[in-house]
Amino acid sequence: MATKEEIDPAQAFEANLISKNNAMHELSARGDSAVQQFYCGATVFVTGGSGFLGKQLVEKLFRATKVAKIFILLRPKKGKQMLERLQEMLQDPVFNILKDTQPDFVDKLVPIAGDVADMKLGISDKDWDTITEETEIIMHMAATTRFDEPLKVAALINVRGAREALLLGKACKKLKSYVHVSTAYAHACDFRINGDVLEDFYKSPIDPEALIKLAETTDEDRLNKISDTLIKNWPNTYSFAKAVAEETVKTLGADMPLCVVRPAIVVPTKREPTPGWVDISNVYGASGTMAGSGMGLMHALFTNNETCVGLIPVDYVNNTTITAAYETAKRVAAGDNSIKIYTVTGSTRNPAKWGKLHEHISNEIRRYMSPAAVFYGFAWHTNNPIIFWIYSWILHLIPAYVIDAVCFVIGKPRR
Repeated sequence: MATKEEIDPAQAFEANLISKNNAMHELSARGDSAVQQFYCGATVFVTGGSGFLGKQLVEKLFRATKVAKIFILLRPKKGKQMLERLQEMLQDPVFNILKDTQPDFVDKLVPIAGDVADMKLGISDKDWDTITEETEIIMHMAATTRFDEPLKVAALINVRGAREALLLGKACKKLKSYVHVSTAYAHACDFRINGDVLEDFYKSPIDPEALIKLAETTDEDRLNKISDTLIKNWPNTYSFAKAVAEETVKTLGADMPLCVVRPAIVVPTKREPTPGWVDISNVYGASGTMAGSGMGLMHALFTNNETCVGLIPVDYVNNTTITAAYETAKRVAAGDNSIKIYTVTGSTRNPAKWGKLHEHISNEIRRYMSPAAVFYGFAWHTNNPIIFWIYSWILHLIPAYVIDAVCFVIGKPRR
């Protein structure tokens, strides 16, 4: 039996939070809210269900509602076929509570072979017919979130993929609600710095069909050469493509029961299903900064302490997405066919600046330092590139070379 000293303080803290969540889980299990009743017996189609957002969404839908079925779009990846990827996805700890309370949920999770980058989402005619006959709610979450993605890839996945998902929605005979997940930074352009981005549609920087045609017919190298000219005031191809995709949503979705959800920087769970869960394949960006500092791996950070960071837990985002689908169906049934946009961010009501965030993380690291940490958890941060370079050499590169040298001397492989 582990002694008190051997217990990971972070795990002990997590266990305490989980015990406090039991009342919430019991309340949601009753299933008597209007939102839960909306999903009772419903069939949902989800793209991006194997990603960070998608996994927690699927888990929440099964745990908190009595959905009849969830279709999940999966593509072969890294040599693994659809069923292999589904089994791998279900091994994620996010499903642990669900496996204990509803072990039969897997029977209601139906994988659909496809690829959001392909025409008709790569879905076979047979599966297309099944989906359009049964689906009542669609949640389109699939996207490439790489900031350095070639424009060709970003356009085909984030713009054409959005179009193909909308066309699927239009073909669904029982469709009650369609949620398009965008980003709070879709319209974060140079000319809007220090300004407001409202929950409205903005003019697209390029006609969506023109961009799709360009991506389909132009060689990637050639398109990369004109990429900077095309994206102009946008910081990267990701936010640019998301802005163009919203134009597709506005035009194609005009006669659909549709809404848009714009999350900011998505970070680990606040509560559901357990505090602090993060997709292990998604530990980068803000999540990676926190995890890297906590494990003693990251000590030099290039940040501006006065920059406000729009962080939002993944369970908050998905609670909004689930509720937005219900609200959209209710609104359309009442005769309101407008497309509503819901921004999910903490930067307005609960703003956090990098400086304060680093200070808070440093304090928490000292309280809950894990025995698995490779070094003492701390981080020096600066917005000066020269100082950052010096920090990187002192705190990262030189220690790495020293460790490699020691490994070489004692005959162990260098890392």
